[in-house]
Amino acid sequence: MTVAVENLPPLTWSTGVGHAEQTAGGELVVTAAAGTDWTNDAFGGPQQHAATSLGFVPTEDFALSARVRVTSPRTTFDAGVLAIWGDRDHWAKLCFEFSPQGQAMVVSVVTNGYSDDCNSTLVTDEHVFLRVIRSGTGWAFHSSRDGETWDFVRVFRLDHDGPVTVGFMAQAPMGDTCVAVFDAIEYRTDVPGDFRDGS
Repeated sequence: MTVAVENLPPLTWSTGVGHAEQTAGGELVVTAAAGTDWTNDAFGGPQQHAATSLGFVPTEDFALSARVRVTSPRTTFDAGVLAIWGDRDHWAKLCFEFSPQGQAMVVSVVTNGYSDDCNSTLVTDEHVFLRVIRSGTGWAFHSSRDGETWDFVRVFRLDHDGPVTVGFMAQAPMGDTCVAVFDAIEYRTDVPGDFRDGS
């Protein structure tokens, strides 16, 4: 199954078929099933890859951004996500996530064997802009309140030589569902030269 989003290559599911639809206004709505997540426990617990992302295989340096909000009642660790999937041991995600303390925030996870999980900015609006950049062999994550000035989240590499899928995901590890809405989706090939100056 493929999903068409304007200005993006055709989107396909990474790790199993999920549920997505487009609204008449062009929003991409991705719905997670109960108990779905990606995590490779840093303490050696069982891996979890029940979530699936809807994405494309990039062939060039790029920046993919979107405004993200969650419209379902929020539960712990639910999130709308920009995701990078290589295989079960090599992936990353940038999340608009709900914390155990009941706060919406930007969270990033980078996995090379085990997951490196890092909390970032608290979000007081109903939405946040997220951006993933590929530049050569490296990656960068950013978030933004307005989609114009970008806050640096992290840079990283994935120890993975094969193709990766980049796109959109919803997760609901502790809830019945998570409905994530993505709009203002933008794909660009003019990657910023400085990842820390807000551009």
